[in-house]
Formats: sequence, C-alpha cells, structure tokens
Amino acid sequence: MSTLRFVTTNAGKVREAEEYLAGLRSVEQFDYDYTEVQSDDLATIAAEGAAEAYEASEGDAPVIVDDAGLFVRDLDGFPGPYSAYVEDTLGVERVWELAEDLDDRRAAFRCVVAYTDGETTETFDGAVQGTIVAPRGDGGFGYDPIFEHDGATFAEMETDRKNALSHRGRALAKLADWLADGDT
Repeated sequence: MSTLRFVTTNAGKVREAEEYLAGLRSVEQFDYDYTEVQSDDLATIAAEGAAEAYEASEGDAPVIVDDAGLFVRDLDGFPGPYSAYVEDTLGVERVWELAEDLDDRRAAFRCVVAYTDGETTETFDGAVQGTIVAPRGDGGFGYDPIFEHDGATFAEMETDRKNALSHRGRALAKLADWLADGDT
C-alpha cells in the first residue's frame, strides 16, 4: 500500500485520516510549516500549501493539506479562513459576543482537503451546519464550545460522534472515494 503524507502537527487529524483512508493508503504525519497564502478561498489556501509541502518532501509521496474555518452566515462568513487568527487574537468568547445579538446565528464548519502528487492536484470539501450558541462543554478545541449541531455543541460531544459528522471527515470521505475510483 502506498503512503500519503498528511501535512499537520495534529496527531488527531492523522488518526482521523487513517480511519477514512484505511485500505487505500497508509497515512503518515509530515510536520512541515508551509507558507499559508492569504485568501478568502479555503481551496486556494490548501492547494498552495500542498504544492509547497510536496516540493519540500522531495516528491517521494503524495501529500494532503487541510484548511478549515467557521463561517457565520450573518457575519458574511466571518471568521471564515481567518478562523485560527481570530481565535488567537479575539478568542472564542468574543466571537460568541459578536454573534449573540444576530437575528440568524446559523453557521457552518467548512474544510477543504487538497491532494497533490506533483502532477495532479485535487481538492475535496466538507461542511457541517450548525448554530452559534453561548459556550458549553469541556471537550474539543477551538470553536467547538460555541458550535451547536443537532442540540449539542461539538465540545459536548464524544470524539467519535463529532468525527462521524465533522467537516474534515466529510472532505476525507470524498478523498477516499476518489482514491478508490483510481483517479490517481
């Protein structure tokens, strides 16, 4: 079975990818700090990162890079692809405060996984719909305490339940289908 390198420092993301790609590719973590281009488009960010990481890996195995964000409908998609920066600078509580008085607090977690083998680059998207709520729960990370899906915040969910409906999981499932179809 050939190897696929997941460019991330998050071992949890690697485990999630291993679950979705089981039997198709072995997944190994590739710790590489690629230059994140500034764009409003997750696919552009992920694809550019994958291309740079592939070159840095000396091209001996395909790579995947994911980029994700929280998109709040009535904030015109904010924080979107800038979610990590906003979390680091404003914090999750402040994002809740921004959304608290909105008429429509619907939001989506979105993710794009970009694959490249140096010749072919493909992107796969996934999303999960929810609502921004007052922080609840002790689990998860990032925006999980303020993102409610089907009556529970991601921070209140067990990891297995959260992963079963996650935006990243949905994107990885599309990648797995593509790999299974033999498009590579």
